Amino acid sequence: MKNTEKTIAFPKQDEIGPEMKGADVMVAALEREGVEVVYAYPGGASLELHQALTKSKQIRTILPRFEQGGGFMAHGHARVTGKPAVCMATSGPGATNLVTCIADAFMDSIPLIAITGQVYQQFIGKAAFQETDFYGMTLPIVKHSYLVLDKEDLPRIIKEAFHIASTGRPGPVVIDIPKDIQQAVFKPTFPAQVDLPGYNEDVTAPQASDEVLAPVLDLITQAERPVLYVGGGIISGEAHKELREFAELTGIPVASTLMGLGAFDAEHPLSLYWFGMHGTVAGNWAVCDSDLLICAGARFDDRITGKVDKFAPDAKIVHIDIDVSEHNKNKRVALPIHSDVKHALARLSAIAKQTKFKKPDLSKWLATCDQWKAEHPFCYEKGEHITQQEAIETLYDITKGDAIITTGVGQHQMWAAQFFKFREPRTYISSLGLGTMGFGLPAALGVKVACPDRLVINIDGDGCFLMNVQELGTAKIEQINAKSIILNNQHLGMVVQWEDLMYDSVRGQTILCDKDDIGGPDNVDALYPDFVKIAEGFGVAGRRVIKREELREALEEMIAHDGPYVLEIVVPYTEHVLPMIKQGLSAKEIILPTE
Repeated sequence: MKNTEKTIAFPKQDEIGPEMKGADVMVAALEREGVEVVYAYPGGASLELHQALTKSKQIRTILPRFEQGGGFMAHGHARVTGKPAVCMATSGPGATNLVTCIADAFMDSIPLIAITGQVYQQFIGKAAFQETDFYGMTLPIVKHSYLVLDKEDLPRIIKEAFHIASTGRPGPVVIDIPKDIQQAVFKPTFPAQVDLPGYNEDVTAPQASDEVLAPVLDLITQAERPVLYVGGGIISGEAHKELREFAELTGIPVASTLMGLGAFDAEHPLSLYWFGMHGTVAGNWAVCDSDLLICAGARFDDRITGKVDKFAPDAKIVHIDIDVSEHNKNKRVALPIHSDVKHALARLSAIAKQTKFKKPDLSKWLATCDQWKAEHPFCYEKGEHITQQEAIETLYDITKGDAIITTGVGQHQMWAAQFFKFREPRTYISSLGLGTMGFGLPAALGVKVACPDRLVINIDGDGCFLMNVQELGTAKIEQINAKSIILNNQHLGMVVQWEDLMYDSVRGQTILCDKDDIGGPDNVDALYPDFVKIAEGFGVAGRRVIKREELREALEEMIAHDGPYVLEIVVPYTEHVLPMIKQGLSAKEIILPTE
């Protein structure tokens, strides 16, 4: 007799755990989310959490030397893996030291879980010792914030937090846990799945229909000067392969934001590399002159648009984004499409193959773009001394681009993007939306922990490096083999550049050494501080390079060294990052290196 019975798919069942403290519940819930590393600094209101972490055989707890350092380690970890990473701090100042990290993750759409201890519930709102309203103060800079007031809610909240942080447009989530919740003993219920009414797949993974997408192809066939404008959403959406297929299928050149670096191979014939304030002339001019601009996974921020009404003034603009709130926020567009970008690009390619889509003849347009690329490459002049550009270019030549680069914020950040050609996603890790100095070193440590087999190099400035220099201690004690290059010009270089261009070179506290005896390649004795001695004080190997003939060998030594390493390269402060579009101007008003 034929068996006609159907297999019944039973829903996953919640799991009831044994009796344990709330702190142990938190650790068990983290383990269920696959967490292997927590970057955590202890304090009075988080002692229970740290004690619970000592019992975990799955989770490695890394002690930063400053809560912000731990937050940026988690940021780097999340950025390079695409998965939520966890940082943790105590209440009051410990928690507030994470605020910058949380805001940074929010601006760059990074899935960060920030767990903080809180005072006993009975003291909340009473100005108790080390009490702050962390829930309230973080609401504007998170996807969601939790204050745990019922012990039974703890496992559910942790599961929800990971789901919220990693779905839709990624972002940070805060979980504030009072000490009495940590100490409460109960039998937890670990939910098998998340139930968040209103936060379903229509919101977290919207899929535009073929009917909505098909007009994009019609616009392409009619266009003479189309450009694909792509951002970090391509990387967070794991859509780089779909992007390449669509670009090659249509023949449209691709210009990236800094957040999108690596989403499209910098060496691809259709690449305009990156555009914006310090981006390529070809990328900026192509976007400005386009008659069709297809934006995918980017948000039209001010560093891209410049003067908004002069941004792509003649273009019909298509905007594909997972976050509907970005549509028409900064720039009015002709065709807003609410969709997961990976789905949208895949379906556009499929529709093109299935229909009578005719690839437009863009030979004239591509020839123009190629001419701009040839006439206006990123360039610099070799003078008497090593420049930041030369150091980065030499590093790229040695590594052949096979490295993950983190940066601080400033001139070195832009030059890293210009002269280290990024060909893969998740290889340029930098603070871009918020622009946080001190980001590079701790982010490099988090990246290296997540990717122990990859070469990880922090390209930094002296000002940025000093902001979180203490994390050399974390690198040494935790044996994290990340390298740091300090391009030391004794100044806050990017601010100095603006002073030169707009304030007659009047220095408004932008010199980091003795202003009457400025250190540099021609005044080595006045260099301040001594970064090699600082590194050695932390037990980290270091070296200073001044002469060009020593540069390559020093970089090779740094890479070969088995352990963390600080390479200080002394450079002049007189160089400017060019091209440059001053704030509020258009791409046509770009300052070129020859000007």
